[in-house]
Amino acid sequence: MHILKRIFQGLLLIVIALVAIAFVLPREVSVARSIDINAGASEVFPHLNSLKASEAWSPWLDRDPDVVTEYNDIESGTGAAMSWESEHPQVGSGRQEITASVEDQRVETALDFGDMGTANAYFELAENGGVTNVTWGFTTDTGMNPMQRWFGLMMDGFVGPDYELGLERLKVLIEG
Repeated sequence: MHILKRIFQGLLLIVIALVAIAFVLPREVSVARSIDINAGASEVFPHLNSLKASEAWSPWLDRDPDVVTEYNDIESGTGAAMSWESEHPQVGSGRQEITASVEDQRVETALDFGDMGTANAYFELAENGGVTNVTWGFTTDTGMNPMQRWFGLMMDGFVGPDYELGLERLKVLIEG
């Protein structure tokens, strides 16, 4: 019985240490990827400023052929919104709305993944000599949740490859 008590105390100390360490981890998590597209910003911008247009290059929506999407009446720019529902674990359900749009420069969106939390995403465009560098990024606040803070350490590995795939698909679509 004494050994079980020691094992329990050891496990309790490990859990307490993991929780304590979590509060030293970054609260804000950011992920960003960039690509150069051989086109002017005015050619790239419409593909980013319309959530419906993003279906053509999104790395997520085609993972589930049964995903259900709905769009509001605003086609593009600030206020354009979409929601999606999927049973696929890599797609899930949620809502996205364009919260700011500066023509040929920047698009910002708010993401709501329900129980999974919220995030803000953005696209930045920088044109130079007919080539547009597109940066796709996002930030989220993990709050005071120790599990979310540990999860935040892995976010770049989870989201980064999908951003790279999406940007590559966008490049192929525009340069096609």
